[in-house]
Amino acid sequence: MGHSSVRMRMRTNPNHFRATRLLLRMLGYIWQCFYSSCLRFWLKWFLRLITGRCELQRICARCKAGALRTSQIEYSLKSSKSKVLRAALSLKEKDLDDHLTQIIQEKSIKEQKDPAFKVNLRQCLAQINGYNELFEAVEELRREVFDSENEEHEKMLLKLWDLLMPSVKLESRVTKQWGNIGFQGDDPKTDFRGMGMLGLTNLLFFSENYTDAARQALSHANHPGLGYSYAIVGINLTEMAYSLMKNDALKLHFYNTVPGKPRMQHFHQFYCYLAYEFDKFWLEEEPESIMEFNRYREKFHDKVKGQLQMPEVTLVLTVDQEK
Repeated sequence: MGHSSVRMRMRTNPNHFRATRLLLRMLGYIWQCFYSSCLRFWLKWFLRLITGRCELQRICARCKAGALRTSQIEYSLKSSKSKVLRAALSLKEKDLDDHLTQIIQEKSIKEQKDPAFKVNLRQCLAQINGYNELFEAVEELRREVFDSENEEHEKMLLKLWDLLMPSVKLESRVTKQWGNIGFQGDDPKTDFRGMGMLGLTNLLFFSENYTDAARQALSHANHPGLGYSYAIVGINLTEMAYSLMKNDALKLHFYNTVPGKPRMQHFHQFYCYLAYEFDKFWLEEEPESIMEFNRYREKFHDKVKGQLQMPEVTLVLTVDQEK
């Protein structure tokens, strides 16, 4: 009996499990290093020998257009020892075609034997590099500070009010009425500090393109028991979308939903999905108070992040567009 208890404690010793996990991670790292530095090269060489196609051609041939193909092309380019291939991950749109020609020459690809390859690879390069360019544009808009002296900024803010509160006239530019659509103070400009003009642009895009859905979300936000600060939460969701893109979590989604270069409107569309789905999520969860916002925000974030890791992910707003 005593010996059995000792054996049981040894089996359930948490240090034993930690050591096992550490060993498995080390073995995985060693295998990855061996594969990437040696085995992968010879495997690619062998497959080219028997198929007559380079790795890029084989990926384009066996994978349908979308995240599966583009992510594998991206990994292949990133892992390549060729400077020409690695450089394909940091191109501007105007340089795509010239660089595509360089890749075909570098890999000695006979276009007449694989006429679809150039078109398919170009699409992948447009998606990969377009993602990087889009993030630069998103970052630039985030860094643009809301300026009350900027006439365009002011027009956007006032248009947001008119779309969300069409039957209520704004008494003045600085007023407590802004609280009716979820801003914290008398002047909304202070709430845009973290996300800059990106936050306002997202809120306005949702209100312009999904007006009924935005007004419905606002009515839910003003619920006496389950309410939340509509505009503040919206800006918080902008930060969520921005962070997901910064961490490359939106790649599979964009690779599946945008056949070429993703543009700013595609980022705004993803924001609209978050705004619409968070409103539904909040109502379904029925939090006790707004004080629990951070906990439910993280729960929603984890849900979305999990969905974004699925190879076939397409997080698209399903309500009918009005424009």
